[in-house]
Amino acid sequence: MFTVMSLPRKTKTLFKISRKYVRNRELIEQLLRRWSATLRGSATCQRWDSPAGVPIVSSRSEKGALGDSSNPLKSYFESHKEGRGIMKWDHYFDIYHRHFSKFVGRKVHVLEIGVFSGGSLEMWRNYFGPKCRVYGVDIAEECKAYANDYTKIFVGDQADRGFWKSFREQVPTLDILIDDGGHQSEQQIVTLEEMLAHLRPGGVYVCEDVHNTLNEFTTYAQALADNLNAVNNWVAGPVEGEWLITCTPTQFQTAISSVNLYPFVAVIEKTDSHIEEFICHSHGTEWQPPSFWEAQAATIARLTTKPPGEEGA
Repeated sequence: MFTVMSLPRKTKTLFKISRKYVRNRELIEQLLRRWSATLRGSATCQRWDSPAGVPIVSSRSEKGALGDSSNPLKSYFESHKEGRGIMKWDHYFDIYHRHFSKFVGRKVHVLEIGVFSGGSLEMWRNYFGPKCRVYGVDIAEECKAYANDYTKIFVGDQADRGFWKSFREQVPTLDILIDDGGHQSEQQIVTLEEMLAHLRPGGVYVCEDVHNTLNEFTTYAQALADNLNAVNNWVAGPVEGEWLITCTPTQFQTAISSVNLYPFVAVIEKTDSHIEEFICHSHGTEWQPPSFWEAQAATIARLTTKPPGEEGA
């Protein structure tokens, strides 16, 4: 006899979601449009043809964009020939420096999941400076050997929510999280759900080695990006001589400033402080098409023109 309970966990989840959508025609249409857009986007990528004459720069070139001295992380990696191992894709260093440089020289708390041979723990300390506090998470007990005065190692499974609860209690302050752990989508999603909110305002969350198209973590991250576009309490009208549009942020929008996708990497940045509202201003005197803006200008003029006898007030 067929029952929902006899299905695998992921299938049961999909079944429950499907039943919800079947009851709502509008949601079904939205889902189909989204899937159609996904297919169109994939088709665009597959037929992509770069214009002739565009220069190609190899990351192996000594003078390549990632190999210059302006990126201290790349310079450190290139000069690191002995000692504890570090394994990184070349293009990661540009991503790191772009999102991490604001923390250099500051008191910063950094967590790397996936300690491996311990070399990157030393790299982060070198990059951020002596005020940096480093934390490492790994499933291997051997990684405890990398602990020192400024590095603390935790042994645990990143897919275990109980482990993260204990970690948050022991590490109340965190600015940067780098997920270079098990690279499985469920591990990455659980870690994000447990730790993104734990980062301080202005914090940066990095998930590495997100490979293959239709990756579940990528789909999850795209859903986060979709919710940055949520529209809540949209209000438009004349305010102090201009046409103003305001929108109230959702709780997610107040805390998250961006979701960035790179080859094999997702970067999520938190806002420095909570945003109270989004505002769209309109400055200028000439607009196209005038059929719309003339009406707005008339409304503004009517509301801002003072009655006779008050011009000098």
